[in-house]
Amino acid sequence: MKKKVMVAMSGGVDSSVALLRVLDMGHDAFGVTMKLWDYQTSGGNVARENSCCSVDEINGAKLVCDRMGVPHYTIDFSQIFRETVMDDFASEYLAGRTPNPCVRCNSFVKWDAFIKQADILGADLIATGHYARIEYRQNIPVLKKGLDPLKDQAYVLWGIPRDSMTRTILPLGDLTKIQVRKIAADHHLATAQTPESMEICFIADNNYKRFLQDFVPDKFNSIGTGNIVEDDRVVGAHPGYAGYTIGQRKGLGLSNPEPRYVQKIDPETNTIFVSKKGALSSATCKVSAINWLVDLPDFPKKAQVQIRYNSQPVDAELEILPTNELQVQFLEAQLAVTPGQSIVFYDENEPDIVLGGGIIER
Repeated sequence: MKKKVMVAMSGGVDSSVALLRVLDMGHDAFGVTMKLWDYQTSGGNVARENSCCSVDEINGAKLVCDRMGVPHYTIDFSQIFRETVMDDFASEYLAGRTPNPCVRCNSFVKWDAFIKQADILGADLIATGHYARIEYRQNIPVLKKGLDPLKDQAYVLWGIPRDSMTRTILPLGDLTKIQVRKIAADHHLATAQTPESMEICFIADNNYKRFLQDFVPDKFNSIGTGNIVEDDRVVGAHPGYAGYTIGQRKGLGLSNPEPRYVQKIDPETNTIFVSKKGALSSATCKVSAINWLVDLPDFPKKAQVQIRYNSQPVDAELEILPTNELQVQFLEAQLAVTPGQSIVFYDENEPDIVLGGGIIER
């Protein structure tokens, strides 16, 4: 049936082709660009924005909408983005953890707040340019990986509200990036050759220390120097724990025949613990903030799990704990399981189906 669809328009090639495909499905559509941040709040180069909130990107989205004859709106989501994404990012780093802001943005902004905006504007459905798929099984939506393994983004969508899937279209899930660019070029879209942005949008220079110093200067500057410890022995010093992540090798200032890696971060004592690579292995982890995109499974539950965006899923067993946390037992020990990062669960028998996910605690 013909529906009214609000398409998230970042100004890049993916969202442009998503709009084109929504129109090809026969729906009415309009584009909305979300103004999420600016350099006045995130710091950095105030003379030049880039990524999803720059003037160039907004103009690119408008040009594509104009070419397709659909309305385009730019709406300010910066307050909720700051409260749910930027503030969380800073507080997690100051707690010695490594967050994934894209997951929170998808969960709280690009789905939750975006669907509320769709209601205000009278849209039945929303659409985004994510490389993932929604498939219906007996009229129940299931989130699946995108067909392009190099671009699949299902990992960052585990936290979206389950009931929002019935109102979501993911038009690019069955395409590769090469196909998307070809479609854009064939239709002479202004965004056909727009380069990809790989960094976190509000840290365009990819300098986390600089962002924290600009965003929470008092807290960041109060950390001060601390010790680097290995086997209960002080082996070096660091300028502040917030600049380090689990598994980090470079920037430690240590000289050893065999490289050392960050094994643990203790924000209370401002201490970085390091070890050889072998000591980074973990057989289990605890998970909180669990979001299921399927009916609650029976436990123990065998599944495939993915502990970071660029890692491969591995076999594991899930068990619910009295604390309502989840314990994940890896079939084979994993390197650098990092508190604050997302862990995503996939179906054991159909590993392209996303069961849900959560946040690694310890």
